[in-house]
Amino acid sequence: MLTVSLLSVTPVRGLALQHPHSIELGEHGPIEDRRYTLLTDAGRIFDGTKFGPLVQVRAALDDDLERLTLTFPSGEVVTGEVELGEPIHPVIFDRRFTARPVIGPLVDALSDYAGRPLQLIRSERLPGERDRNPVSILSEASVAELSRRANDGAPLDARRFRMLVHVAGARPHEEDEWIGSEVGIGQAVVRVARPDPRCVITTQDPGTGHRDFPTLKAIKDYRGLRDDRYIDFGVYADVVTSGSVAIGDQLVPA
Repeated sequence: MLTVSLLSVTPVRGLALQHPHSIELGEHGPIEDRRYTLLTDAGRIFDGTKFGPLVQVRAALDDDLERLTLTFPSGEVVTGEVELGEPIHPVIFDRRFTARPVIGPLVDALSDYAGRPLQLIRSERLPGERDRNPVSILSEASVAELSRRANDGAPLDARRFRMLVHVAGARPHEEDEWIGSEVGIGQAVVRVARPDPRCVITTQDPGTGHRDFPTLKAIKDYRGLRDDRYIDFGVYADVVTSGSVAIGDQLVPA
């Protein structure tokens, strides 16, 4: 039986993951997940691929989603109502969308931590501006297979892959077989759209952001490259039917 074993979200893309017992999946994914994005002053995305220690900062949203709290590894806490500027239309991963910049001490604190000026923006998630494939899925068995092949069987922390849904009970890379199919997850239904091409962030310890394992080389060595370019591990999906998903819920591929 396939079941949900872990859920991972973060209000600010690139910051520390949180692991709720349940989420509400909608068109844009979980409402609290990756709503905010950090950009450089040149408008380029700024995440753990640029500065690994971002994962040591924890972001939390109040229930009304209008108050953001940042907790830094030093123990410093910066919190406040989210003050927004006028709408802008950034392009990230070849997708243009409507966002509003955050103004004030929240973004100042993140800039100070990163040692460079940053922008913090909130996606408005308007109709027709859906994030690309907002659901990511990875089986525990795939991570265990990678550990067996490249880490002498010592368990790898699956959080390094920053996937929304982790699955227990599958065969290694069974999730690849769901591409093009619908999968029921709890009360929601998703359509698995494509493989997830991995990046350098997977080489970093998920708690510190420091590089500690040659993940990309290890995957490539036994899985090869897709189209002579992509190192795939896990899958992306779109939401077909909204609904709640909780730890222990079953996954039912069509």
